[in-house]
Amino acid sequence: MAREVTARLIRTRVPKSPTAAVLVLHGGGARRKGMRVSPNQLSVLRMIPIAERLARAGEGKIAVYRLLNSARGWDTSHTPVEDVRWALEQMRAELPPDTPVGLVGHSLGGRAALLAAGEDGVESVVALAPWVEVQDGNVDGAGREVLIVHGTADRIADPRRSAAVADRLRRTAKVAYVRVVGGKHAMLSRHETFSSLATQFMLSTLLDNRPEDPDDILSRARTASGVDV
Repeated sequence: MAREVTARLIRTRVPKSPTAAVLVLHGGGARRKGMRVSPNQLSVLRMIPIAERLARAGEGKIAVYRLLNSARGWDTSHTPVEDVRWALEQMRAELPPDTPVGLVGHSLGGRAALLAAGEDGVESVVALAPWVEVQDGNVDGAGREVLIVHGTADRIADPRRSAAVADRLRRTAKVAYVRVVGGKHAMLSRHETFSSLATQFMLSTLLDNRPEDPDDILSRARTASGVDV
């Protein structure tokens, strides 16, 4: 009998009484259908520093989780969005009632985050270098705040597509789009820009005592070196 492939939820930090939560989503393509996600694959590892940064910045107020998908890539018979829904159910079972949730995803994880924006409890989404289809922008994101950050030198996920998704998503959600000049898909050369924007946006949209308004974050990004909003 074939081994069952299931999603796994990793608790980066879950305070005793969090006021908000963030679910971090990895990317990663597949060479064949049904490939199992390895905790050590690069697409998973590159999101660990972001999850840990969110946990530190949350100062005991934000529960941070990472999701390992059921399988690598985007299997249309069971997409990463279904794994996100499963993870949200698991989180709701152990968090205080009505805890607001943010989604932070990279590449295919960014696509999953955008498509799951309308799920119950989700208040904000950050999609980093998302691999998307233009029609993904048709999701109903009413009441949500969304930030898409994409490098201009990305040759794997087309930034023109994510910009088109942002335009469509603005019909229902509050959306900001940041172009990181020279940024590539792996986010290595401009990692601080990607990571800091994701962290600051999550803090500002999820906490009652917002340290900074989202619009102020993006206004400051406008004047940052190498960043075009």
